[in-house]
Amino acid sequence: MTVPVSVDMVNILGPGDEFLRILERELSAGVHVRGNEITLTGSAPEVDAAAEVLTELVTVLRTGQGLTADAVERTCAMVVGREETHPSDVLTQNILSSRGKTIRPKTLNQKRYVDAIDKHTVVFGIGPAGTGKTYLAVAKAVQALQNKQVNRIILTRPAVEAGEHLGFLPGTLNDKIDPYLRPLYDALHDMLDPNTIPRLLTAGTIEVAPLAYMRGRTLNDAFIILDEAQNTSMEQMKMFLTRLGFGSKIVVTGDVTQVDLPGGTRSGLREVQAILDDVADISFNHLTNHDVVRHKLVGKIVAAYDVFEAQQPPPVARGHR
Repeated sequence: MTVPVSVDMVNILGPGDEFLRILERELSAGVHVRGNEITLTGSAPEVDAAAEVLTELVTVLRTGQGLTADAVERTCAMVVGREETHPSDVLTQNILSSRGKTIRPKTLNQKRYVDAIDKHTVVFGIGPAGTGKTYLAVAKAVQALQNKQVNRIILTRPAVEAGEHLGFLPGTLNDKIDPYLRPLYDALHDMLDPNTIPRLLTAGTIEVAPLAYMRGRTLNDAFIILDEAQNTSMEQMKMFLTRLGFGSKIVVTGDVTQVDLPGGTRSGLREVQAILDDVADISFNHLTNHDVVRHKLVGKIVAAYDVFEAQQPPPVARGHR
């Protein structure tokens, strides 16, 4: 195939041919480059897949966006995995551009999740650590606020300790609960000018609070995110979902494999899909270790734990032999 002269071959091959090496590693077809001509060798399906990958990479570059090693690897994975969506449609769907950084979905499941947030009033994002569940939800919340679709953002999570004991912390109530809410502040700092965040918090335009603060309220014209929802009880999940007011949207995120509730307490996130699966305007979206967008090793760690846990015998109920 011939790469258009408007596309610099260095952008296709990568610095020091880094992207070319990824293509050679991830694709079954042989990839040979001479000038702006790329020759592909192999069986017809292998050559077709390689040609599609290269076409998608050229499409991304023609939108004015640069390629990264991660984007090249994900494009190969989507094409080889025969996903029905063009990788370029995923990799060029911008949510926010802030301080020189563009936030966009990086996998097909992430794109489906983001699209579901646009189309539905209540959306669940369920998956392991690092899949962008909370980060993308916060990005969509900031986008909705900037577009005046909502008047405020409310970020909440249950104050349940993840296998640790914070002890009797000094300070005010806000000081004591701040460690639980810090990941939400971190996401905000990535998307907004840090100097404006205190003003937005003081004005109530952005509220970051533990789940207990939601009881008894009706939340209108708000984008509401419940994070770490696996640590809600059945009663807490019902309480939270019924806070929904007019003009509002709810996104619930969590990982059902990391429940930190005391023994015997049923996770509201584990049970909610069976209860609400048939209710209109509610969308359940599942992400996997293939959607992890942190360090590559995180995805491998998640996959290794999944395999280990699948091999463990079921626990023996107490009182039975």
